[in-house]
Amino acid sequence: MKRNDAKIWNFYAPFYNIFMRQNQSAYEKMYRRIRKEIYGREVLELAAGTGLISKNTAETAASYLATDFSENMLSQAKRGKVPENLRFMKADASDLAFEDDMFDAVIISNALHIIPEPEKVLAEIKRVLRPEGLLIAPNFIHETPGLMARFTSGLLEKCGIVFEAKWDRNAYHEFLEDNGFKVKTSAVLKASIPLMYTESVIRR
Repeated sequence: MKRNDAKIWNFYAPFYNIFMRQNQSAYEKMYRRIRKEIYGREVLELAAGTGLISKNTAETAASYLATDFSENMLSQAKRGKVPENLRFMKADASDLAFEDDMFDAVIISNALHIIPEPEKVLAEIKRVLRPEGLLIAPNFIHETPGLMARFTSGLLEKCGIVFEAKWDRNAYHEFLEDNGFKVKTSAVLKASIPLMYTESVIRR
């Protein structure tokens, strides 16, 4: 299997939630923040995986469309309790089949660093976001990593999940800014690998 391709994520889909339990505290903090930020908005989530974020936050949105390129991830996401306003769809984050200015908010969590050309994804996000829209893009970062972070990163790479980019907090900010977004809020959350939560708007 090619690294980071859909076959890998199809294979790991049944185990993904088990692996992510170690980051539950960080995710609970994100859920609380995201619920407030997407209240009453039309939301698109990219690389939604097993629906950890969508199923825990969609209830406050006007509508919520969660997408992923892995069919098995989406199958896992559809299990259990699903908010009535939440829909799932297969989609490639770098080539979205949506019209311009369709969404009030776009969420992409822990995905940009494993995508070979993340600039394409940000270009698509800019296109489908409305002018005053919000990008919520939490991402693992790498700076003076501790033992757990080094172990987790190494384990993921051995499993075929390779970090195409290893940004520290400043480099991640610069990446977003260089691709047309202005970071308005950011915070580093304690997780198996440090997790930087960011909210950005389109730079004018």
